[in-house]
Amino acid sequence: MNVLEEWTALVCRELGIDPARVDRDAVLDLTRDVAHGVARPAAPLTAYLVGLAQGAGTAPDDAVERLSSLARDWEKTAAETPGDA
Repeated sequence: MNVLEEWTALVCRELGIDPARVDRDAVLDLTRDVAHGVARPAAPLTAYLVGLAQGAGTAPDDAVERLSSLARDWEKTAAETPGDA
């Protein structure tokens, strides 16, 4: 078990989450896309917001994929809507 697996298992245990429900790779991919496409501080914020939405039952099934796509297209989207970004 590597450090990331150990940390994930520990956090899941502390939070009462079944580790089998955690798609760690998807979360890491999302945070990478957001950090590179939007801004580094937006990555943990996005992961937290996805977690809140998942917990509330309001996140669509494809939330992570949709947000990754938005992050990858952020520069183009922000350029098209100046002042909103």
